[in-house]
Amino acid sequence: MRRGLHGRGALFDTEPPGLAPRLVGLRPFQHGPSPCEHPKELPFVVFAGARGLGKSAVLAELRAAYEGRTPLALIDCEADRFAGPPAGQPHEVWSPVAQALVTIAEQLAEPVADAGRIPFPRLAAGLLAVAAGGWNDRDVPRARREAERILLLNDTGSWVGSPTSRWVGRVSARLTDPLTGPLPGTGTGTGTGPVVEPVVEAALETFSEGVSPTHRRLRKAAAWYRDHPNADGNPKLGLLLLSGHFRAGGDLRTHAEGHLVRALLADLDDAYGGALPRGNRLGRPVVLVDNAQSAPGVGLIGAVLRDRAGGIADRVAFFAGLRGHGHPALRNATRRTLSELVRASGWEPGGTASSRALLVPLSPLSPDDTPRVVEAACRGLAVPSRLPGAAHRLTGGSPLGTALFAESARQNLPRGAGTPGELLTADLVPQETYEASEKREAYRAHEVHEAREKRAAYGAHEVHEVREKRAACDGRPAYRELLDRLIPDGRRDELALLAVAHDRESACALAAARLPGDFGAVGVLALEARLAEEGLPTVPGQFVGDPFLRALLLLGLHRREPDHATWKAAHRTLVAHYTDIPAAPDGTADGSGNGPRCAEQRILYRLHHELALGAAEPAVTWLRDAFAHHDTKAWLRALVFLASAPYHPTPAPDGYGGATSDARTRVALGRVGGGPPPPEGADTALHLRIRRLLYGIWQVTDPLALPDPVVAERLRSELGQLSRLRTTDVEPLLRASVHWPEDALSGRPLRGGQTPA
Repeated sequence: MRRGLHGRGALFDTEPPGLAPRLVGLRPFQHGPSPCEHPKELPFVVFAGARGLGKSAVLAELRAAYEGRTPLALIDCEADRFAGPPAGQPHEVWSPVAQALVTIAEQLAEPVADAGRIPFPRLAAGLLAVAAGGWNDRDVPRARREAERILLLNDTGSWVGSPTSRWVGRVSARLTDPLTGPLPGTGTGTGTGPVVEPVVEAALETFSEGVSPTHRRLRKAAAWYRDHPNADGNPKLGLLLLSGHFRAGGDLRTHAEGHLVRALLADLDDAYGGALPRGNRLGRPVVLVDNAQSAPGVGLIGAVLRDRAGGIADRVAFFAGLRGHGHPALRNATRRTLSELVRASGWEPGGTASSRALLVPLSPLSPDDTPRVVEAACRGLAVPSRLPGAAHRLTGGSPLGTALFAESARQNLPRGAGTPGELLTADLVPQETYEASEKREAYRAHEVHEAREKRAAYGAHEVHEVREKRAACDGRPAYRELLDRLIPDGRRDELALLAVAHDRESACALAAARLPGDFGAVGVLALEARLAEEGLPTVPGQFVGDPFLRALLLLGLHRREPDHATWKAAHRTLVAHYTDIPAAPDGTADGSGNGPRCAEQRILYRLHHELALGAAEPAVTWLRDAFAHHDTKAWLRALVFLASAPYHPTPAPDGYGGATSDARTRVALGRVGGGPPPPEGADTALHLRIRRLLYGIWQVTDPLALPDPVVAERLRSELGQLSRLRTTDVEPLLRASVHWPEDALSGRPLRGGQTPA
């Protein structure tokens, strides 16, 4: 892979061939053929997942791999061109699907390798009939521009005959002639406007008059519409019906769009089956559809799947990127992980249209892939040994998160930033701007060197000043750049506040206390639904289930004001929310019907927020008192959950924390005072040991910090000593003493330490 898409070898490998070469029939970045896995019918491949998992990057890599080697088109369904019709064009004759077909055809038409341009006469004839429904005598120039663009879809770039531009100009003028004279009557009763029929008649006449290959293709294309439903073998009626159905909207438009998609695919089939040299093409054409959850993606996918299910074959390798994990149009799609696609897809079409799709959820990078990305970006720099593992713990393997984190490390490690938190809050300059500024700095440093040799009036501090100015050039904190990519739409401030919450109930409590009155429970439900639609995981105990996104949101919330007022108020609100535990009628101190377990969960939530505010003693006291009589596994999970409270040390004067050490380290190693003494009658040794253990786990599992190896090793002895204080249920403590130090230093979750639901 040319662009370092780690963990995506199942798609792009050549030996053995990955999914892409097996479907396209060409080796990536080469002109050589590759064995085809599905010679008769191809699956429509859909890459699914949340933002940041690399769907767009995979499609971009496919484009780079096959561009110039086989006909290829890439559309982004969220692009502005698909949001609405151009100025002056009526909505009745425009749709995102029709716009997408024009865009796709224009890209597919480009000549590749030794083959010429591909003409799209069927599509051009259908689009002319549709466009004519929006033409009128008040805007003839616009109608001619539309006609010319559509007619150019039939251009082969041949040197035979008249120049294309002159031919297109003559034909477009003839097609729009009906607009300059008296308009005819009401038409044929097909539902089209009065100008459509004369335009279609003019088109059919023009196509039939010439003897050039262009005219022959257009005549053949127009005849293709004789098979349109209810056309009764009449191509003119077929085109009029197509135009009328498109303008009618609803299901009729969907059927018309499907016929236009079929026209494009039929034109491609001709290009691959012709006898001319341009028909001798290796492999298959490739169509890439990014953000397919938006129009026109769903319409394109549905039309192709319905035709394939109906026995109408095509030669196109379709690949799409879909935000989320599924869509109703893909209900019966075959699902395969990347690892299952290494040698064969195992896909077989079923009896439904959606079974013609192959849904591939994109997985995060592995713990082995993330360090490779960081090390590749920081080649030549002194990278802290524990930073790559900490990067994976922070990002969870998010390809986007890892790439931007690695870029921040490249830019900011030389400036003193060294922990994940520092690299997220340091300014990240866009890569192109940064590389340009590097060149400017090198040139400026050369000038300084020459000036020194000539004893000019350059000071020694000037090189340093250039470096400082470089960092300020168009930079912004890395976490903001990530949030802009992961949450590009509104309500980010509200979501950052609700990221403090654990569930819908606590989110509503926060909204009631800290957000405007018109937000309320409705706003909470809307954000909850949005997270689900984005394909983000649902995790018990967290309103925002994705740990990486939650860490970014909480970091942004903490830095919203210099005094962290909103951050503190949010945690205090939830401390108060979980302080009053409702009493049940049976006296179990819980009115939910779940008994003491729910009451204990609320206590843990309260202690979690108190710890985030800096009050550790309540958590230490609860853990000490629960140690003797709690199930050991449950106790360890509670310990890890409490230690997941966010921690933000006081910033150092240089902005990177280098002058302020992590206070948790000193407590975990017993190098500072023991804090408030335990109450009378409590086991002092146990109390102090649990305090050290809590602070130690708090430090080594913090996604914004580098795990301290001395603290990690201290966990081993602390857990081992705790195991000696129990006579039963000792094994979980012994396993934790063996595995947790290793897990902490490698960036993996602590085994057996999943937070309680």
